[in-house]
Amino acid sequence: MTTTATTPVPARTDRLPVWKHGLAASVGASIATTAIAAVASAAGVTFAGPDGSSIPLLGFAQLTMLFSLIGVGIAAVLARRARRPRSTFVRTCVALLVLSFVPDLTFGFDGASAAVLILTHVAAATIVVPTLARRLVRDNR
Repeated sequence: MTTTATTPVPARTDRLPVWKHGLAASVGASIATTAIAAVASAAGVTFAGPDGSSIPLLGFAQLTMLFSLIGVGIAAVLARRARRPRSTFVRTCVALLVLSFVPDLTFGFDGASAAVLILTHVAAATIVVPTLARRLVRDNR
């Protein structure tokens, strides 16, 4: 009778938790959306609503960070509770992204402002969602 010794596979220590990657992606998304808004503003986009008040440049960074961190929280909860965390997270984010266009299209922004606002939402999502989705367990289908 022969026995085979098995050596345990060491745990990967190079993988950070979801929230650490999410925080980094949130900062990156905030920088990207602020840069997009700054370029658009320099090109003459006002981001003014019907009352004449406009969105301040710092507001892009703040709101991107806030909603990105909400996405990090959603990913963390789904990582623990969802049966299919990755696909559930991606589907949830796509639905929330589409819903985020509603204020841009209905609050009275001019066409250029609405288009750039939608672009900033898409830019933030393309940075944050894949970063977080890669951290979640791949679905078994």
